[in-house]
Amino acid sequence: MAKLKTNSGAKKRFTLTGSGKIKRRHAFHSHILTKKTKKQKRNLDHFAIVKKVDEARVKELLVL
Repeated sequence: MAKLKTNSGAKKRFTLTGSGKIKRRHAFHSHILTKKTKKQKRNLDHFAIVKKVDEARVKELLVL
């Protein structure tokens, strides 16, 4: 059987932490930043952990 390919879009968006959780970036922090408050932009700058509900779907894309 052929090797499974990793989804290249997911490969660019998600990274694994040391404990095996999946790290992601927040949305809405790439453009149209002038109308967003400093607090909103600061909070979007941090990384987040993928929810337990979506973890299996993301792992399938990353072929883990």
